[in-house]
Amino acid sequence: MSKVRKSLLTCAAAAAALTLGAVPAMSAQAPAAAPEAAAAPVAASPYLYNGWGSPPAVGEVMSATGIKDFTLAFILSDGTCNPAWDGTRPLDGQDKATIDEVRANGGDVVPSIGGYSGSKLGEVCQDAQSLAGAYQKVIDAYGLKAIDIDIEASEFDNPTSQDRVLEALKITKEANPGLLTVVTFPTLVSGPNDVGQRMISRANEIGANVDVWTQMPFNFGGSDMAADTITATEALKELLKSTFGYSDADAYAHAGISSMNGNTDTGEVVDQAAFQQMADYAKQNGLGRFTFWSVNRDRPCDGGAPDSCGGIDQQPWDFTKIVAGFQG
Repeated sequence: MSKVRKSLLTCAAAAAALTLGAVPAMSAQAPAAAPEAAAAPVAASPYLYNGWGSPPAVGEVMSATGIKDFTLAFILSDGTCNPAWDGTRPLDGQDKATIDEVRANGGDVVPSIGGYSGSKLGEVCQDAQSLAGAYQKVIDAYGLKAIDIDIEASEFDNPTSQDRVLEALKITKEANPGLLTVVTFPTLVSGPNDVGQRMISRANEIGANVDVWTQMPFNFGGSDMAADTITATEALKELLKSTFGYSDADAYAHAGISSMNGNTDTGEVVDQAAFQQMADYAKQNGLGRFTFWSVNRDRPCDGGAPDSCGGIDQQPWDFTKIVAGFQG
């Protein structure tokens, strides 16, 4: 996810030009076990971005919606192979205060590492071991149960950086038993493009053991956003089945949806009814993750800036309340 999501216009245009390649053949590697109902905080944790617009108070949102967990954006490189919020804010700064507040109210967090814009650790760190070390700094700073790698743009498109991320995730999982890992990436209406297919195939080859593969079904030329999201997710499920040898149930448990509330950057509209249809589909099929970008925008505009509202007729936290009803 980009800092402002507007940068995804370029990503969407590039994705539309890609054609789907052949589905990778299943390897002989035994499939990884399905996550246990995508344990919190992975399953239902909408994105909150402290570095953008007017971030809402997490305690207020939790009290009003029943949401417990949040995905916090974005961990980037500080110019070296060292993690920082937005590449500038230290790990022990204001974002730690947000994490402490969420936990004080009975919830938890998963940091989002990457995004569309900025200097990505997966490109700055020179090898998988050093990248895993950067991930470990974030894990240790907050005693995390899960991390989300939001891989987009050149980090996603370049096989070298893509492999580095997957190899680092394998190292990190082995060093932190029980840690849940999420990989979030762009999609087409028809499902993962050839770059996404290559990434999932490569993860199987090296045994990266990713818990949830989460697609971002927006800025992708959607017309009926609920139906198109379900189409993309079904294609992802089938790809996970064929690649890892999962059953339908296990494939769904390793798949996720990260939508966008209200108006997307390309003029698509995800209203409450469409989002509820997505949530119902996710519940019925036992998806591992259901989330959206972002809580910052989950408010009526009332003349506010687009980084603080979704641009549609709504009440505060309509989309967050829907996510709060999803448990994986």
